[in-house]
Amino acid sequence: MIAVCLAAAGLAISLPLQAFTLNWTHSIEKILWEEDYQVVQTASGTRLQLTEARIRGSGAGMEPPPDAVLKNGVWHYRPPLAPLERLHLTRSDYVADYQLCWGGQCHPLAELVGPPSAAPLVDVFACPSS
Repeated sequence: MIAVCLAAAGLAISLPLQAFTLNWTHSIEKILWEEDYQVVQTASGTRLQLTEARIRGSGAGMEPPPDAVLKNGVWHYRPPLAPLERLHLTRSDYVADYQLCWGGQCHPLAELVGPPSAAPLVDVFACPSS
């Protein structure tokens, strides 16, 4: 079964997903950033492939790359990254939480693993194949 795993503060959960979007609001610019991921099989094992990123503006540390395309006020681009073993997310009670989106709905990480104060670090990764 293809699944995405979340690990935080001793908690591990599995979501039966092949693809998801991770989104968050930039802490300084207050601009939405979105990244689309797919679970892929590689010679090194099951990984997360970043397939597209979107930024709804630019600013401090958020400049879109030269190949980004502006569509309806949103910069779209594909970061040239190899499949990733894990995403390491650092959370804070002082900024908006990350959200995982699938099936047309977004879920704050607090809904999935608890508040940032209880789970400040979250790893997202493709669950090992069984």
